[in-house]
Amino acid sequence: MPVVVVESPAKAKTINKYLGTGYTVLASYGHVRDLPPKDGSVDPDNGFDMKWEIGVDSRKHVKAIADALADDNELILATDPDREGEAISWHLEEALRKRKAINKDTPVSRVVFNAITKAAVTEAMANPRQVDAPLVEAYLARRALDYLVGFNLSPVLWRKLPGAKSAGRVQSVCLRLIVEREMEIEAFNPREYWSVKAQLITPRGQEYEARLTSLAGKKLDKFDLANATQAEMAVQAVSSRALKVTSVEAKPASRNPSAPFMTSTLQQEASRKFGMGARQTMSAAQRLYEAGHITYMRTDGIDMAAEAVSAAREAIADRYGKDYVPSEPRIYKNKAKNAQEAHECIRPTEMAKDAAALKITDRDQARLYDLIWKRTLACQMAGARLERTTVEIGSDDGQVGLRATGQVVLFDGFLRVYEEGRDDVDEGGDDARLPQMSEGDKASFGKSGLRDQFAKADKSEASNSLVEDSAKGMARHEAAILAENAAVLGLQSHTQPPPRYTEATLVKRMEELGIGRPSTYASIVTTIQDREYVRKDGNRLIPEDKGRIVTIFLLNFFRKYVGYEFTADLEQELDHVSAGDADWKDILNRFWHDFSAAIAETSELRISEVLDVLDEALAPTLYPPREDGSDPRICPLCGNGKLHLKTSKSGGFVGCGNYPECRYTRPIGADAAEAGDRVLGEDDGDEISLRSGRFGPYVQRGEATEENKKPPRASLPKGWTPDAMDLEKALTLLSLPREVGPHPEDGEMIEAGIGRYGPFVKHGKLYANLKEVDEVFTIGMNHAVDVLAQKLASRGAGRAAAKPLKELGEHPESGGAMNVMEGRYGPYVKWEKINATIPKGTEPEDVTVAMAVELIAEKAAKSGKGKKAAPKKKAAPKKAPAKKPAAKKPAAKTSAAKAPAARKAASKE
Repeated sequence: MPVVVVESPAKAKTINKYLGTGYTVLASYGHVRDLPPKDGSVDPDNGFDMKWEIGVDSRKHVKAIADALADDNELILATDPDREGEAISWHLEEALRKRKAINKDTPVSRVVFNAITKAAVTEAMANPRQVDAPLVEAYLARRALDYLVGFNLSPVLWRKLPGAKSAGRVQSVCLRLIVEREMEIEAFNPREYWSVKAQLITPRGQEYEARLTSLAGKKLDKFDLANATQAEMAVQAVSSRALKVTSVEAKPASRNPSAPFMTSTLQQEASRKFGMGARQTMSAAQRLYEAGHITYMRTDGIDMAAEAVSAAREAIADRYGKDYVPSEPRIYKNKAKNAQEAHECIRPTEMAKDAAALKITDRDQARLYDLIWKRTLACQMAGARLERTTVEIGSDDGQVGLRATGQVVLFDGFLRVYEEGRDDVDEGGDDARLPQMSEGDKASFGKSGLRDQFAKADKSEASNSLVEDSAKGMARHEAAILAENAAVLGLQSHTQPPPRYTEATLVKRMEELGIGRPSTYASIVTTIQDREYVRKDGNRLIPEDKGRIVTIFLLNFFRKYVGYEFTADLEQELDHVSAGDADWKDILNRFWHDFSAAIAETSELRISEVLDVLDEALAPTLYPPREDGSDPRICPLCGNGKLHLKTSKSGGFVGCGNYPECRYTRPIGADAAEAGDRVLGEDDGDEISLRSGRFGPYVQRGEATEENKKPPRASLPKGWTPDAMDLEKALTLLSLPREVGPHPEDGEMIEAGIGRYGPFVKHGKLYANLKEVDEVFTIGMNHAVDVLAQKLASRGAGRAAAKPLKELGEHPESGGAMNVMEGRYGPYVKWEKINATIPKGTEPEDVTVAMAVELIAEKAAKSGKGKKAAPKKKAAPKKAPAKKPAAKKPAAKTSAAKAPAARKAASKE
């Protein structure tokens, strides 16, 4: 019977259900071959010959497929329906032919299905084809390019920039986007502007809000009220006049649903709605696909099969009624540039089943399926019908004009099911509902709503009609003006810099530029974080100094290869290859000719030359003009050394040229004014200074000398700003840890201090965190003892043995309980001190005793604990009676009696 090969065991299990006993379904476990990470794996001088190597973990899977083919002389390659899937099929066929597992008469065919359903699998098996050569060639070209860039450019980085880890064809362009956005933010100069709004009442007593749109007969633009004086005059102009409604206009409007998901839009929406990273999203989607719940999740297509459209319309009618089904199906056109990417959209395989009906237990999978199901139904639903109302209000003399806007949903349509998220929501939307008004109605001043807004924008209790600055105001409003009648409010705002990228907005931008492909987005975003080039703060991506240095280096020495247009054009050329319209080796030849020359030229440069170029390129950021007009490159600490860009394993930083006499440093992203580096005073003959290092601001006692290379230092705790530091605060920090007093039970000293994880109290080896930094300086004995006691109690509770996902019983050969446990990186089998990871795609409930024993043995062999797991070693105690050592019997019993207790203790650990 035919041997069918897919990627994962979960997919194999699902397909096996549909094919039945007439087929042998095996898993390849992903790619079986790759280019070994060494010189010569791609040979540009020999027609770009590529030397492939079967991975260590893949050898047993290839052997299993080869063994199956010895009995069943037919191979059906059923890997995923994309370039990667086509490449895996090609690799498998090549590897099996080299092993001579495929004979000349062995039929080899390729089948693809966009969804793992019985109908899709049956249809695919009825329409086999051969491996698509152009798709494989496009894969080979992309893999060769990635190898040539990474393997040749990364060593240049290692030699020229200590601490840099790697560069990549698409990875480095993605990093450039993040770094350039950060530089835009740093160079941004906010511009002040004011807005004025009034709280008004209809003749029937209903309140609404209106915004000032014209003043002195002139329409106001955003920056027309440029300062507090102008805003004050505008507030007075509005509050001193009688107002009335001059026009009411209601216009019908409609909203149509978004297209169904493709890979990039799914990643964006999962990030917006759930904060899921690209890799997390794709992992959950992969599981849903393999279980047969959704169609293939790597696609550029938004097309939907006709039968799926019909099923969606039926499900909508059943759930929400016929009014929600449009008269004609909605058609969405693919954005893909060639047929290879034009797969169907990501949709449920059964439209009638929501997440609850499928009983999906995994949280990520359940909410991702719910998102896909709602988006798919919504895309075939009727549009929403709205009524947008604009009310113009003005004074009799025409000196002031205000506008109130709102909307009413007349029919919710697709909004009943789903509304697409937004990355950055603007203020002042028009979705408020307005009361009934008519032209000529009096618009009286109200008082209820604006006082609260004034309080949010300004915390002080100053008199009305005054401008009040507020350090703790709302994000966009730093000051406010409130009229005496408390019904007209002026709000100060400043233009905002462009926001940092989230994973969602980064993926969207890469898609707009044509950089990379949906299947690569998740791995690229993850790689630049793993390389420590970028970190996530909340949901935003921030470049580390190391990532910034690498980007500036590449922009100065390899600008062409991190160019957006160049990278996008190369992707288009690869698309032409996959469509059969271009020769992949011609593309490689053109690329390598120029790239190898750039590598050779840069390799000759000394590190000092590279740093000089980077120092000059970063000068506007590193050395901004100082307020006193002095040279921004002069060291602010010693006063005569010159600042230079330096590198270390942790990244780039600015340091004084008088090192080691002067040890001044600061991060790349901070200038001296921001850091506030200065001498705070003297204590005991030592100079106490505030400095800024690579890891943030700190205070230091004295200077580093040959005898004292590491003078006392203390980092500023969270919430302490450099500009608020003085000598007293610095000495307080340098005096830590503080002795609270001897513990009442054992007399050992209790200390309070600030450590790597924040403020703490310590008693012996027991540490307990404090909520606030100030508690370190004020906490007394009673409170300290309570905090330590609570920590001790919680530690005991935290070490309670975890409940197994499945109990497998005793190890059949060596004894000892075997359990399936839930771990940080997925489920695993636990036996004694061995933890064996369960293969990807295998569910915990499917783990058998035999499978567990095999996994434990493999893990024991790898970790050097083979003796403990080896069954033959248990035979030794059986020979003991022949020697008759009477004294040893009790010892054996004691040992055996202690074993369960020891295992129990180990499980608690």
